[in-house]
Amino acid sequence: MATSNDIKNGSVLNIDGNLWTVIDFQHVKPGKGGAFVRTKMKNVLSGKVVDKTFNAGAKVTLEVVDRRDMQYLYNDGSGYVFMDPNTFDQVTISPEIMGDATDFLLENEKASIGSHNGNPIFLELPASVVLEVTYTEPGLQGDRSSGGTKPATLETGREIQVPLFLEQGTKVKVNTESGDYLGRVND
Repeated sequence: MATSNDIKNGSVLNIDGNLWTVIDFQHVKPGKGGAFVRTKMKNVLSGKVVDKTFNAGAKVTLEVVDRRDMQYLYNDGSGYVFMDPNTFDQVTISPEIMGDATDFLLENEKASIGSHNGNPIFLELPASVVLEVTYTEPGLQGDRSSGGTKPATLETGREIQVPLFLEQGTKVKVNTESGDYLGRVND
């Protein structure tokens, strides 16, 4: 059994039967009182983020999670099929685990999949992806100073807000966590 002193970013803890990934941690040694570890953790299944404090030396259960970079192949109707490019092993991920990731994932894109005891438990996308705008209203010529936005539909079906001057067929960089437009991509 590990102690709170063993907590690092990316560690996976088992707390009351739930798996939590440590996003951020800080060892604190105040002038008075005992030391403690302040953490920000994300529930692996629900995505809920909480702050939790552990006393120094408190017992924690660290879980082993296998993270592998895999390539998205296709949706077979019941799940999303990924392949390990090194071993060619295929894994099917359920729509519940995928969540909003389907809005940013194209065939042959890479993603990191975490497995616990052989079962996929989470999927991590790159921080940003490049997608093509498949539909948007025509741009307004000369209206670049107002900084306005308009809706645009991406090739995955996700709708985001883009600047007024963008046109259909333009490739854009999108933040996978928030779904925000980050910029135009020139081929």
